[in-house]
Amino acid sequence: MMIRHTVTFRLKHEKGSEQEKAFLKLANNLSSISTVKNFELLKQVSSKNNFDFGLSMEFDNQADYDFYSNNPKHNEFVQKYWIPEVDDFLEIDYEKYS
Repeated sequence: MMIRHTVTFRLKHEKGSEQEKAFLKLANNLSSISTVKNFELLKQVSSKNNFDFGLSMEFDNQADYDFYSNNPKHNEFVQKYWIPEVDDFLEIDYEKYS
């Protein structure tokens, strides 16, 4: 069953700053992990929450999602950039309801 992994987040950086741009460029590199499909880096535009960006990607199955989650490239990004630079986030993983 396909899994859609999403996360919406707010950075500690000033909006439009070089640090923000650098973080988003690094986040975009997660798309190169082999099991990631339909990767999107998104700008959040709703006034109903205080997040600024989103990531969305799909995986064919749980094994592919686990491969991504345990991938050294993903783990390095989380430790080196996500933890120190993200102010707040909400992660949601979906499977199609049937």
